[in-house]
Amino acid sequence: MSPLNRRRLLQLSGAACVAAVTPAWSRDLADDWSPDVAILRQAWETMHPGLYRYSTPAEITARLDDLAQTWRSPASFRERFLALSRVTASVRCGHTYASPYNSPRPVADALYPDRSLVPFRFRWIDGRIVVTDDHSTGAVLPRGSVVTAIDGRDTRALLAELIPLARADGGNDAKRISLMEVRGDDRFETFDIHLPLILSLRDEAVFTLADGRHVTAPLLTLAERQAKLSPASSPTGDANPWTLTSRDDGVRILTMPGWALYNSDFAWEDWLGQTMDGLTEDGARGLIVDLRGNEGGLDCGNVILSRLIERDLPLSQDQRWTRYRRAPEALHPYLDTWDKSFLDWGEAAQPSDDRPGFYRLTRYDDDAAGSVIRPEGRRFTGPVVVLCEASNSSATFQFARTVQASGAATLVGQPTGGNLRGINGGAFCFLRLPTSGLEVDLPLIATFPATPQPDAAVRPDIAVATTPEDIRLGLDPQMAAALALIAGRRTAR
Repeated sequence: MSPLNRRRLLQLSGAACVAAVTPAWSRDLADDWSPDVAILRQAWETMHPGLYRYSTPAEITARLDDLAQTWRSPASFRERFLALSRVTASVRCGHTYASPYNSPRPVADALYPDRSLVPFRFRWIDGRIVVTDDHSTGAVLPRGSVVTAIDGRDTRALLAELIPLARADGGNDAKRISLMEVRGDDRFETFDIHLPLILSLRDEAVFTLADGRHVTAPLLTLAERQAKLSPASSPTGDANPWTLTSRDDGVRILTMPGWALYNSDFAWEDWLGQTMDGLTEDGARGLIVDLRGNEGGLDCGNVILSRLIERDLPLSQDQRWTRYRRAPEALHPYLDTWDKSFLDWGEAAQPSDDRPGFYRLTRYDDDAAGSVIRPEGRRFTGPVVVLCEASNSSATFQFARTVQASGAATLVGQPTGGNLRGINGGAFCFLRLPTSGLEVDLPLIATFPATPQPDAAVRPDIAVATTPEDIRLGLDPQMAAALALIAGRRTAR
C-alpha cells in the first residue's frame, strides 16, 4: 500500500469518525481546550516519525505551549482552528493537518457557517488569482479574469498569509500554493477553509481586477461549491474515474485525476492493465498520462510502469522508519484507524543504531518482491509523457520520481509536490481530540533517503508554465508541449 491520500480517509474510518462527546465549541467557546494539546503533544512526541525532520524539539515544544495558551483563552472557533492550523503546518509534513474529511460533521459545519466562498475556481499565477471557472451570479468574473484584491486586500499579501497554513513537505511552497487554489478537485477546498480565517467574508465581496475595475459579487455556500464537483472527485461504487482518449494522430491520453480508490469497487487493476496492453494491440503511436490535480492514493502507477519496462525495476531504496513499536496505551482511546496492526508493529519494527529513537520498519504491506516492479502484459515501446505538477505529492510524487529515474517516460509540466528528503505517510491514525471534537491526521511511517538529498521536489524534464492568457483562451500549454514532444520523437524515428 502506498502513502494514502489524506482527502479520502474519512471514507475508510466510517462511523468511527463520530466523536463520542459534544464538541466544546458547540456549547461555550470560553471552555478550556488545552487538555487536547496534551494529547496532541504525546501523540506527536511518541508516534510522529517526521516531527523533527525540519524542526527542533525545542521549537515544537514552544509551538505547542503557545497553542495550549491560546486554547485556554476565550476565542471563536475560527480563531482556535487558525491557531491549530499554524502548528500543524509548521511540522512541514504533507500528511499532518486537521482534516475536515476525517472530522465529525459539526466540525465541517463550523468551518463553513455561512456564505463565504469566492464564486469561482482559480489558479495562482505570480501572486494573482486567475479565474478558471466563473460561478458568479451574472457571470461577472469570466474565465481569465485576473483578481488583484479581495475586499481591498492585495492578493499577494493574502497568499503570503495563506502559505504558512498549508500542509506540505519541507520547503515545497509550490505545493502550498497549489493547495490554496480552487480547482474543483476536492469536496473541501483548502483555500475555502483558510481564507475566512484571515479575511472576514460574508454574503458578498468586492473583487479588484487587473484592469482597475471593481466587481461586487455574491459569495457561495459549501453546498453551492460542492454542487459543481465532477463525480470523478469522489469515486464510489464501480464507476471508472479515469478516461482514455484516442486522438486521430494515434496518441492516447490517459487522464487520471485521482488514485484514491479505497472506497471504490472499480476493478482498476484489470482495467488499467487491459488499457495499457491495448496500446500495443491497436498500434498507438504515443501515450500521455495526465496526473494534474492527482495527489495520490493507491500505487496505480505500478501497473503503468509494468507495461513500459523490459526488466525488473527496483523501486526507491528509501528506508522506512517508525517512532514506536507499540502505541502508548494512554493514547489508544483517541486513535482511530482502519488497520489495528498500526498500533503494534511487533517484530516488524526493529531498533537500529543507524537512527537512534526510531525503529526500522520492514514493509508490512508487501511480500519479498514488493519493492520491485516486474514486466507484465504487453510492453508499450512508443513515447510516453507524464504531465506533472505540484499537486503530485504522495503516490503520484513517488511515481514521478520513479518514472524520471528509470527513463520510462518524460515528465512535462511543473515541479511536483512531496520532497526528495523523504515524506511521511504509508499508514495513518486519526487522532481524535475529545474536548474540541477536532481530528488531526497522524502519519506513522517516515521514509529517509539513503544519501543526502536537497529540500526540493521532482523537477520535470521539460518545464511548461501556464499564463493568464492561456487560461483566458482555454489553452493547455502542458498538453500542447507533450503532443509536440511525441510528434517530434515519431519524426526522429
